[in-house]
Amino acid sequence: MSGDRTRFWSPAVRGLHAYTPGEQPQGGGWIKLNTNENPYPPSPLALQRMADAVDDRLRLYPDPQAIALRQTIAAQHGLQIDQVFVGNGSDEVLAHAFMGLLRHGLPLLVPDISYSFYPVYCGLYGITCQPVPLDDGYRVRVADYLQPNSGIVLPNPNAPTGIALPLSELRWLLERNSASVVVVDEAYVDFGAESAATLIGEFPQLLVIQTLSKSRALAGLRVGFALGHADLIQALTTVKDSFNSYPLDRVALAGAQAALDDQAHFAEITRRIVDSRTWLVAQLAALGFECLPSSANFVLARHPQHRGAPLQQALRERKILVRHFNQARIADHLRITIGSQAECEALVHALSELLAPLQNHIKVASA
Repeated sequence: MSGDRTRFWSPAVRGLHAYTPGEQPQGGGWIKLNTNENPYPPSPLALQRMADAVDDRLRLYPDPQAIALRQTIAAQHGLQIDQVFVGNGSDEVLAHAFMGLLRHGLPLLVPDISYSFYPVYCGLYGITCQPVPLDDGYRVRVADYLQPNSGIVLPNPNAPTGIALPLSELRWLLERNSASVVVVDEAYVDFGAESAATLIGEFPQLLVIQTLSKSRALAGLRVGFALGHADLIQALTTVKDSFNSYPLDRVALAGAQAALDDQAHFAEITRRIVDSRTWLVAQLAALGFECLPSSANFVLARHPQHRGAPLQQALRERKILVRHFNQARIADHLRITIGSQAECEALVHALSELLAPLQNHIKVASA
């Protein structure tokens, strides 16, 4: 038998470089600050609605148009139902956008430090990916995107930097880039950024994508949605119905709608995360870390006297997971999810112990 493990693979698959998700450890005792999950439970209303949905109706297909959920999303954003698309997590929604809206022969423009799924989708769909460098402060310069393109994808806030663009800069770009779709990926928008959804009525080329995985604490449910002009939404629907007409099951539809209805729970857990982020940034600064200004549920931090990979490994040995990216400009940074207050305190305690020999050395040297 041949030793070529890929001999039955399609040629297009052989050249793909797949996305690598954050580590999901088996067993207990871990503090997971590596995948930007919400540290707090989902809405009790959502849990109850999902439990209620588990009955003999599971023998029936769910609503392929997700009408009730789309109506709820549309109402919350002041849109019509034909301006809303829902999918199996925002990753699937993004994939449909790449397929249905961003393949036009020219390069697709994305930040050079950004969500690493974007170049994966480009490889999957045969799109040339053109990274656009962030500035020295790791910020997006919208003027750099005024070049020929088949589309632009901007996460806002950006990941893994956490830095957000103001709406004024997105508006400036949209006014000057009217010939191709601008996708604004708002996975983390609820933690301190302004949503571009308010601009949809002015710009037919704008597609805004959000998720219930982060601020709604439903990463395990896999629900995402897109907002935009009805013509853009129709393209996504056409791709969906050519791939999987039923991306959201009955339980997911029930839970997602209830989570969106429960505004009080959403506001409370979001506030707690933002408060812990403020506390953690201050504590990290006291330990000598440099943190980028974050509007997300994570921070990107580096210590001038420590390499990123060894520090990540040292934390892992203490069963604390943070994310490290082996990418030149951020190789010494760690992306740290904002956990519960107790988890943040445990992280600071561990870092204090790890850095103590360095701090003592500095004190002796300066004496």
